[in-house]
Amino acid sequence: MSQHSQFRLLGLRRFAPFFWTQFLGAMNDNVFKVAFTSLVTYHTALFEGVDAHSAAFLISAIFIAPFVLFSATSGQIADKIEKSRLIRLVKSLEIAIMLLGLAGFYSHSAGILYTGTFLMGLHSTLFGPVKFAYLPQHLDQTELVGGNGLVEMGTFVAILFGTIIGGELAGLTRDGAVVGPLYVGIVCVALAVAGRVVSAGVPHSPAPQPDLRINWNPFTETWRNLMLARERRVVFLSLLGISWLWFLGATFLTSFFSFAKDVLGGDQNVVTLLLAVFSIGIGFGSLLCERLSSRHVEIGLVPFGSIGMTVFAVDLYLASHGYASAGTPSAQLTGIGGFLAGPGHWRVLVDLFGVAMFGGFYSVPLYALIQSRCAPTHRARIIAANNILNSFFMIAASLLGVVLTSAGYTIPQLFLVVGLLNAVVAIYIYTLVPEFLLRFIAWILVHTIYRLHRINAENIPEDGPAVLVCNHVSFADAVVLMAASPRPVRFVMDHRIFRIPFLSWFFRQARAIPIAPAHENPEMLKRAYDAVAQALEEGDLVCIFPEGKITATGDLNPFRSGVQQIIRRTPVPVVPMALRGLWGSFFSRKDGPAMSRPFRRGIQSKLELVVGAPVPPEEVTPEGLQQTVAALRGEWR
Repeated sequence: MSQHSQFRLLGLRRFAPFFWTQFLGAMNDNVFKVAFTSLVTYHTALFEGVDAHSAAFLISAIFIAPFVLFSATSGQIADKIEKSRLIRLVKSLEIAIMLLGLAGFYSHSAGILYTGTFLMGLHSTLFGPVKFAYLPQHLDQTELVGGNGLVEMGTFVAILFGTIIGGELAGLTRDGAVVGPLYVGIVCVALAVAGRVVSAGVPHSPAPQPDLRINWNPFTETWRNLMLARERRVVFLSLLGISWLWFLGATFLTSFFSFAKDVLGGDQNVVTLLLAVFSIGIGFGSLLCERLSSRHVEIGLVPFGSIGMTVFAVDLYLASHGYASAGTPSAQLTGIGGFLAGPGHWRVLVDLFGVAMFGGFYSVPLYALIQSRCAPTHRARIIAANNILNSFFMIAASLLGVVLTSAGYTIPQLFLVVGLLNAVVAIYIYTLVPEFLLRFIAWILVHTIYRLHRINAENIPEDGPAVLVCNHVSFADAVVLMAASPRPVRFVMDHRIFRIPFLSWFFRQARAIPIAPAHENPEMLKRAYDAVAQALEEGDLVCIFPEGKITATGDLNPFRSGVQQIIRRTPVPVVPMALRGLWGSFFSRKDGPAMSRPFRRGIQSKLELVVGAPVPPEEVTPEGLQQTVAALRGEWR
């Protein structure tokens, strides 16, 4: 791993104690839930008055209930109270809950364990908003994707470990007697204590809004949080996108037991294998996000993730719908060895891994986007709104599963339906917010045809208005800059380029601003300046190519006075930039018209975007900007 690897965060105090605190908490949740579910399913006689057929669904519903009821309140608490203190309070609560759980496991009391399940759901509800609001306070923009990837990976690995440990401990017997419950209770208490000890190292994290007045009515506050999330359309649709992933994930995870037994003819160990492959896939995809996004919040990965999830879900149906193991006696169910020896089973595992890995590509950028574009004063409440939506979508997934299976659909057919629904939902979201699709196209360009290296990209402001100025080398300049910028950019471009077929659709979706010289179309020029002023007043980034045209020689054309007129009307910082490596490309005008010759440079040609320090508006001149951009470009055209 390079020195810039996200894994270095695990050695930093601002991240490591928090990471291991949430890891141990997620593992403990699943040890408790899986052990309890396994006991009431396979050792029902231990618990008086429990229906083995409905207990698993009841446990899941009880655990989710606090997310629906108290997420809004927990979001307020996370915005009001210093986070390290709140984390330690929540982990102390976990110890008390697990002591109650130990009593329930020891006495075989279903009532006590149901209560413990609800309280563990409450514990996770309180921790959830803190978990994702904490990261932006301690990680910078270049670490946010990697940090989220590690947290996502850690959560699913913890779920896997908890599932394995809970299932194994619950089945322990001695001299024919079931002794597992006692060991489960002891392990849960030990994990809770370990989480509390680790949490002592979480650094001080000031409350963003300590004077917040808490509304204790969960229903009115839930509605208020959802309305708060809707204030930023991209953020709200990102919340819906994440909730959809939970819908898809819940459908797969809750189907694994029936899928393994009734379709693949596998025993409980095969279920564990399926869970392991799915969890490792999510973790691998989450970790890979940092590399694919070059350590930036790259929402172009979201459509990439959607496409992959649909492709692998459909192929999972094709790989498994021919199996017919329904009604196979449990004594004939195969173990892992027999399963792996079966024809086509490796394809099933690859498809499960693919669905999960692309789910990681899909979720990590969305979480990072929400964190980076939320106002810090109510970030935790936005995350709370996300938890509420997640809960509703998970409930909807359960209802869809019940309806379809009751209607005679097989588990592979259920996977097919969800995979196709995923494509429909994705197309709908990307129609509402073209930014996702545009960034995907830009990301594909700079990761297939080119290799883009950003130099001093931190000079692009994280928020607030600014004008970006850049040399104009080719027709691909705007697409490359779109991929390089951590924020959406409004481009001002020549009206003739704006009307080029296909590129015109792209530029319209990016809300580019066409402009014409005064002698050609003075009315269009006025509209362009008005649009630029409005965009800057709304806090957007606006990019202008001051040369006014694409270079035909590779040298800079004289900078025009348009930038000065923009700054005179709306005084904002100007960020000079220079593109290196596009001269001589398919999209440039070297040796003739652009896009009229085949590619002459190899795939993965190197590009560089060099970003200079922002220039105060009072110091902006066309001559000064041209000298700065020329210096940034250097001799490499």
